[in-house]
Amino acid sequence: MKKKVTIIDIGSGNILSIKRAFEKWNAEVEITYQKEKILSASRLVLPGVGAFKNAIDKLNSKNFCELIPEIKLKEIPLLGICLGMQLFFDESEEFGKFKGLSLIKGKVKKLPISSLNRERLKIPSIGWHKLILEEKAFSFKAGKFFKNFNTQDQFYFVHSYCARPKEKDVILASYNFGGHLIPSIVAENNIIGCQFHPEKSGPFGLNLINNFISL
Repeated sequence: MKKKVTIIDIGSGNILSIKRAFEKWNAEVEITYQKEKILSASRLVLPGVGAFKNAIDKLNSKNFCELIPEIKLKEIPLLGICLGMQLFFDESEEFGKFKGLSLIKGKVKKLPISSLNRERLKIPSIGWHKLILEEKAFSFKAGKFFKNFNTQDQFYFVHSYCARPKEKDVILASYNFGGHLIPSIVAENNIIGCQFHPEKSGPFGLNLINNFISL
C-alpha cells in the first residue's frame, strides 16, 4: 500500500522537487491547503524558501494556526524543510521581528558573520555539510528517522538565518559553520525540522525522506 504524504501548499518554489523526492519512494503525494485533507493526512510536509514574513503571512491568511492543536493531538508526523523548519519557532528576526508557529520554543536569528577564529564567514551559507549527530538522535522514534545514516553523509544547505532553540534537547543534529554549531535537525514529539534540503541532497537526503515516510 502506498504511503500518503500531504504537502502544505504555501506557494513555495521547491514544492514540486519535494513532491518528486517523495514519489521516488512510491508515496502518494498531494499538494493542498484544504483543512480536511491536512487533518486527515498520515504525513505532513511544510516546505519553504524565501522570507519568513511572507511564509508566515501566507499561513496566517489560511488560518493554519487553528489547525496546529489538532495536528499535535492526532500526532501527525510533520516535517519542516529549510524555511519550513524555521517557521516552527516562536519568532524570527529576519527583516524585522515576526511571530512564528511556536511549535518549538526558540528564535530564528542571523547566522554568525565571523568564525571562532574571527575570520569573515560568507552568508548565505551555501553548500554541502556533514551532520554532527547527538547521541539521543538514534533513539528518536526508535531510531527509524536515522536508519542507514552515515556520519560521512553530506547534505545541501542554503540559508542566512538559523534556529536557536530554547531547549537544547530538541537539537538532534548540527553542522560546523566556522566553528559554530548550527542546528540542522530539530524534533519534538511529532514535529521534525531539517535546515538543509533533503530533496536536493542526493541519495542521503532521499534516505531521510524514506525514513520519514516510514515513521
